[in-house]
Amino acid sequence: MNKLNHYIDVIWHHESLDDPIRLVSELDPNRFELRKLEFFRDGTVGVADCDRETSQTRLGIVAIPTLDEINQDRQFVAISINREVFEHLWFRHA
Repeated sequence: MNKLNHYIDVIWHHESLDDPIRLVSELDPNRFELRKLEFFRDGTVGVADCDRETSQTRLGIVAIPTLDEINQDRQFVAISINREVFEHLWFRHA
């Protein structure tokens, strides 16, 4: 894993029971997803990487916007996390 990768944690405020409420992603230097966890209201966690995906969770096909761009939409709260935090979540849920 490249040290130039980015790690983001996004809370999504909405009422849908079908969509995730938290998205945690590892992004390459061009902001494309390499690995992703999606947390759902019912406690399930979707997982996606280059080798696997779950029924509801897939890697995005376009570059992820910057944190500033994501946070312009009031339904999202996005922060940067470090690799260690991401890896802890990945090994716990993937």
